[in-house]
Amino acid sequence: MLVFQPEYVQDCLAAQPDLTIDFNAPGRHAAVAIVLVPHQQDTQALFILRATKKGDPWSGQMAFPGGHYEPEDKDLRVTAERETLEEVSLDLARSGHYLGSFSPVKANPRGNLDMLVVPQVFALETKPEGLQANYEVADILWGDLGRMLDRQLLTQSTFPQFNRSTVFPGYQVGKEVVWGLTFRMLNEFFSLLVPDWQAPAD
Repeated sequence: MLVFQPEYVQDCLAAQPDLTIDFNAPGRHAAVAIVLVPHQQDTQALFILRATKKGDPWSGQMAFPGGHYEPEDKDLRVTAERETLEEVSLDLARSGHYLGSFSPVKANPRGNLDMLVVPQVFALETKPEGLQANYEVADILWGDLGRMLDRQLLTQSTFPQFNRSTVFPGYQVGKEVVWGLTFRMLNEFFSLLVPDWQAPAD
C-alpha cells in the first residue's frame, strides 16, 4: 500500500513537532522498533511473542522488539536497534533504513509502572532470513499492516486483566492477537499516516 512506502512514512514522521525526551524526569523510558518490509501487495511489520516470564507485565504478549533505555545508549533509536539485535538477531544499524519516530505511548500495566515507550520506525528492502530469538522471545512473526488498516484483521479476544478475564480488541497475526500497548501504537501509527482514519476503540 502506498501509505506504507518508506518515503511517505518518513515524510509523515518528519512533519511532526520535534520530540524531546527528558531522561532526567521521573519514570523509565523505552523504545520499540516498528520494522516495515514489502510483502506481495502489502507491507508487513515484525512482531515478537514475548516469552512467559514471572514478573513481566507483558509476559506472553505480542509486541514489537524493544526494551528499556540504558545510559550508554546515545538515544532511543539506538535503544531500539540494540534491543532488536539482542532479541531477534536483526541488525537494524546495518541493514535497516531509519524513517523516524512518533509520539511516546504511556505504559501503565496494572497501574504500577510509569514508563514512556517511543516507537522507532525502520524499513527493510526484503524480509530477513535466519532470525534467531533469544530467551526473551517465544516466537517471531510478521503481520500484514494493510489488512490491519482496512480492519480485515481486526478481532477481539479474552486476556487476563486485573485478576479477571476481559475482552479486548486487537489485530490477528497468525494464531496470535496484538492487543493492549502494541495495539495502541499501531493505531497511532495508522492515524499518523492516514489523518482521517478512525481508530477502533481500545
